[in-house]
Amino acid sequence: MHWSLEGFDLQRFVRDTLAEDLGEGGDITSAAVIPADARFVGVMDSRDAITVAGLPIAEAFFRALDPEVEIEALVQDGDRVPAGSELLRLRGNARALLTAERSALNTVQHLSGIATLTATYVDAIRGTGATLLDTRKTLPGLRRLEKYATRMGGATNHRMGLWDSAMIKDNHVAVAGGVEAAARRAADAGIASIIVEVDRLDQIAPALAGGATHLLLDNMDPEMLRAAVAEVAGRVPTEASGGVRLDTIAAIAATGVTYVSVGRLTQSAPAADIGLDFITA
Repeated sequence: MHWSLEGFDLQRFVRDTLAEDLGEGGDITSAAVIPADARFVGVMDSRDAITVAGLPIAEAFFRALDPEVEIEALVQDGDRVPAGSELLRLRGNARALLTAERSALNTVQHLSGIATLTATYVDAIRGTGATLLDTRKTLPGLRRLEKYATRMGGATNHRMGLWDSAMIKDNHVAVAGGVEAAARRAADAGIASIIVEVDRLDQIAPALAGGATHLLLDNMDPEMLRAAVAEVAGRVPTEASGGVRLDTIAAIAATGVTYVSVGRLTQSAPAADIGLDFITA
């Protein structure tokens, strides 16, 4: 297995996660109950219909504790599978696999949950021409992984951090003295990508005059979104954001906006129901 993610240190993640679980005493249950030379075959499977994400990380947990483990991946990240699907099979040292089990499962459950929710939103706007974006509403320390999961579900990653685009929101505007003043300061600072949040139509012209390269249309209903898209007239990309739900996203996407961003992809996705069952020696 060779898997890497830009900006993410897989080995460090595995090492730190296992260290948190093992503490100073180690897996006292497996050490007491399982013979040192016992071996098991295990199957990781999904009890839900899911979009898969995180299997290579699960493999890394098992290999960290049993470098000789045999792993057969039956699906790949990004695959959509029905309930009851086997995701991978593994054969190795029983103590090692049992010790790594929870860390591996937690990761795959969390990331597959995000990917699965993302895929439902992608399906809901299919054919509208709009692109689904994720946000920075991620758990501290897990942004790279969670945004990887949204990508497996079909979304486009947007703003990996504070460093890659200026994002001028209402508090920035209040302190700077206005939409145009805030955007102009960002432009004067030489920032190439300037996203300006507007929640009223009369803020669009000042934002563009100040140098906005992308407009975030915040908490606008479909009628207002259509009016905003018409006023912008293709001069910059437009992004609908704020309170977007699965039951509203299709109407929002159909207004002609370039993007729809959804914070709940990473903020509220439920974990997928995935288990690991050991079958035989």
